[in-house]
Amino acid sequence: MDITDLLSSERIVCDSDVTSKKRVIEVLSELLATGQPDLTVRPIFDSLIGRERLGSTGLGHGVALPHGRFQQSQQALGAFIKLKKGVDFDAIDQGPVDLVFGLLVPDHYTDEHLKILAYLAEMFSDQAFCQQLREADSDQKLFTLLRDWKPATMTLP
Repeated sequence: MDITDLLSSERIVCDSDVTSKKRVIEVLSELLATGQPDLTVRPIFDSLIGRERLGSTGLGHGVALPHGRFQQSQQALGAFIKLKKGVDFDAIDQGPVDLVFGLLVPDHYTDEHLKILAYLAEMFSDQAFCQQLREADSDQKLFTLLRDWKPATMTLP
């Protein structure tokens, strides 16, 4: 998978001052609508918050992957926010979240949705990579790191 199929540098924010889970999801909704003339913020927010009500998308270790399905979208879209200070996201480890990747997928994506989430879960379980994201000081640096990340390959004996 190529992350640039989901993400553009215009949908990345470095060192956001957002201080609540709800506001993080609002900002993600705004970012996901960026450059998409057929999408508006409120329905995106409703989709993300609706999924969040089913159970937190906070994975632990400071990472959350809010995601939702959206009838009006014809392609999967991603947005990324690095927060200056972690917020309570009801994460599985109860720790604050400072790295947030938002995902919006079309209703008809079923297998694709799960494959994208698995890819993102693998990406954000890479602790060294997450540390690089935390040390990044610009939207462009974050985009470059996200773009260039590759899954670990298994080597056979």
